[in-house]
Amino acid sequence: MSQTYKATGINLKSIPLGEADRLVTILTRELGLIRVVAPGARKQKSKLGGRSGLFVVNQLLLAKGRSLDKIIQAETTESYPGLSQELSKLAASQYLAELVLCHALSEQPQEELYELLNEHLRRLEQLPKITANPSGLSLVLAHLSHGVFHLLALAGIAPQVQLCCITQHSLRPDLTDPNWRVGFSVEAGGTISLVSNQSNRNHLPNQTIPNQEQTLTETIDNPDTDVILPPPPRVNHKLNALELTLLQQLAAAELPQLSTLLKDQLGGWKAAESVDSLWVKLERILRDYAQYHFGRSIRSAALVDALSSVN
Repeated sequence: MSQTYKATGINLKSIPLGEADRLVTILTRELGLIRVVAPGARKQKSKLGGRSGLFVVNQLLLAKGRSLDKIIQAETTESYPGLSQELSKLAASQYLAELVLCHALSEQPQEELYELLNEHLRRLEQLPKITANPSGLSLVLAHLSHGVFHLLALAGIAPQVQLCCITQHSLRPDLTDPNWRVGFSVEAGGTISLVSNQSNRNHLPNQTIPNQEQTLTETIDNPDTDVILPPPPRVNHKLNALELTLLQQLAAAELPQLSTLLKDQLGGWKAAESVDSLWVKLERILRDYAQYHFGRSIRSAALVDALSSVN
């Protein structure tokens, strides 16, 4: 007699298996990531058909199998039908699911990750329709960026945005100065004061930095050779004061409201026409960072880019 067990989980991925089954990847509270078979889910009248769909939350009864476990019973407790009704929301949700798949663990509880993903899916679903709101895509990108930052934080690899990664000095955006800038380095782990980065470059020797083989040979021949310092980290992006202000607020539980956050501090900023480009830029910065640190590309990002270019 097969051994059975229970779990509560959300479907993150589903692919056809055999003639009528589906192989479903599920993030569960109790067991982390599991890959199980939904028998007959592709049959027209199957009870598991809709319950094996993307972003459906089920209470599951599962049976152990030789190679793959299978779903015996599924009772849906929550779903997000609004996500599939707008392409932008669906793309953002799939983007978050890909990040979850990057760092979720198997065979151990993942309750915090499970709750965090569901919370951000709810927020995306509750956004107004783009057709009824001119800033609809900006809201989707803002909530996507918020979710990405929270997932990175939970994984322990959130970018440093409050301090300079080189000097560890606090960074305070000057919203009154339209020329204020700060660097962002993916490899260094976050924000970099451009003043300190230039200072480090000025202290480097003028000669070309030797390759590893040359360095090793010279060190062996001359034990007293000074240690050759690595070059300063590469700056991948430059942020103005408004962009850094928003980036610094993404760690908060609630998404920062631009009007509330800045109030009368905008001064010379052309806020109305720059909000869309702000969130496009911040999402791409976080995407570059996540792809670098997780070591894989986010395929759903291509659709997000396509939607951004259309708008």
